[in-house]
Amino acid sequence: MSTLSAFKNFTDSLDEQEQLMPVLFIGHGSPMNGIEDNEFSQRWTQMAKEIPVPKAVFVVSAHWFTRGTHITAMDFPETIHDFGGFPQALFDVQYPAPGNPQLAKDTAALIHTTDVGLAHDWGLDHGTWTVVRRMYPEATIPVLQLSIDYTKPPQYHYDLAKEIYALRKKGVLIIGSGNMVHNLRLVSWDKINTPGYGFDWALKMNDIFKELITSGTHDKLIKYENLGKEAMLAIPTPEHYLPLLYTLALQGSNDKVSFFNDKAVAGSLTMTSVKIGN
Repeated sequence: MSTLSAFKNFTDSLDEQEQLMPVLFIGHGSPMNGIEDNEFSQRWTQMAKEIPVPKAVFVVSAHWFTRGTHITAMDFPETIHDFGGFPQALFDVQYPAPGNPQLAKDTAALIHTTDVGLAHDWGLDHGTWTVVRRMYPEATIPVLQLSIDYTKPPQYHYDLAKEIYALRKKGVLIIGSGNMVHNLRLVSWDKINTPGYGFDWALKMNDIFKELITSGTHDKLIKYENLGKEAMLAIPTPEHYLPLLYTLALQGSNDKVSFFNDKAVAGSLTMTSVKIGN
């Protein structure tokens, strides 16, 4: 079967199904989690075994911050090593998952908030491949990315995410990849290998985020700047936080919420992750 025929057959198979795919927000942390066998990466692997096998994976990554909204639309997205100062072994990693241009077009058509560009000059950045390769190491499931428009406010992103809810009905796993608490300027580097170590303000803010997520109080999470000085320490810039809003916007009325990898790292980061759905 030709590559184009395989893609066509895949797209034709995206019928609605009875069970909604869950939605994940994953605290991805250091790029090293992509190659290290640690408690965080092990939990990503286990999560893939606990949920239905997706027909595609659609990731909103903190590391594709753009003007306008774009979706990767190439047959085979490249593995992007968008970092520096790490061991060569990390740069050597390739994650050769296919893309799906037709699914990119179909998803763009779901979004009416804005015109969506079909991108051929990006790929899978480390907010995506470090996580997804631990979940689906065979690299046979198509993977797409949605960019985050840095010119728009949090409410805009939350509302846009609601427009792709239909993907959950078609077996597509949507992942927001970032970190709830992410302040690299205040990282305690001497504690980088001590999972669970968090500054008081980071732990407090992480607990507040979890309480608001559990209670479904999304409006306060959207207007996070009103949550006090701890919130501004936790979110000095929004790119790692906004993927959480994409995930929360996709919550249905009957979806359960649970947390995993709920630990602080290096004082000013949290790996706390969210599963929405059964």
